[in-house]
Amino acid sequence: MQAVCNNYSMIHIVFNEEDVKKIKEAITLDDTMAGEVIQIKDDYAVGPLMNIYIGEGIEARKQWWREVLAGGDYDGKVDTGEVDDYKTAAELVGGMRRNEEEIIWIWAAQNKHDVCGYYWLLQYMKEFQGRVFILYLNNLPFINEKGNIFYPNWLSEIPAKEFLKAKKLAREITLSEFEVDPDEWQKLCNENKGVRLLEGGKKLVQEDYDFYDAELKKMLTGDWQKASKVIQHFLSKAKHTTGDAYLLWRLKTLLAMEMFDVQGKVGNMKDFEVKIKTA
Repeated sequence: MQAVCNNYSMIHIVFNEEDVKKIKEAITLDDTMAGEVIQIKDDYAVGPLMNIYIGEGIEARKQWWREVLAGGDYDGKVDTGEVDDYKTAAELVGGMRRNEEEIIWIWAAQNKHDVCGYYWLLQYMKEFQGRVFILYLNNLPFINEKGNIFYPNWLSEIPAKEFLKAKKLAREITLSEFEVDPDEWQKLCNENKGVRLLEGGKKLVQEDYDFYDAELKKMLTGDWQKASKVIQHFLSKAKHTTGDAYLLWRLKTLLAMEMFDVQGKVGNMKDFEVKIKTA
């Protein structure tokens, strides 16, 4: 891979804001990795996927996010233009077509968010087979800041210097993967469920939108707790987690069903408190 790094211009693609910072740190330690770092921003592990590459499906997903974020901490974010992966993908494709020396490195850790992002992006990378590389850090040991071996779930958990070792894992996405993986993704899209989970490797399974509700309910007690605290408990204790915006939406959905007591304005997660209903 060293020759590839030296002779080509490079684009790094990641799926989390923290990962952008980490890759940029790694680049300062190794100029053979020098290149632009681009983030795919939507969370494709939740929400509708039907017809996701055409106008109808794109708008349906946007509308779903509007409803999820409405009246909460991220209200209105859908229409700010801050998250526009389709524009990002179009710019990537345009750049790759104009510059045949350009290569792409897709970085993914073993979590559903990264893997779903990879699957979504693959649709736009097909014509560049041979110039698109994957660095999938699944079940690989790294050394943390304390010198202990660990298996990261997220790229941002890996110290910047460890990326110099990780870069050796870069490999071309094969012709076979470009055929099989989009088919697998299309099957998931057609199932039209709301939650995706990673079983291992790149294998995803799907559940309904209420998948996290049962675990979320366990975080409520007979004492008043701010919604933000309930969500924080969930994120620190639950086996399967998701974004705080999705959890806030699910909590509001449960409240709308009058399953719990609530006080304060049901809006931002620090604005209201919840507890188990008193008899």
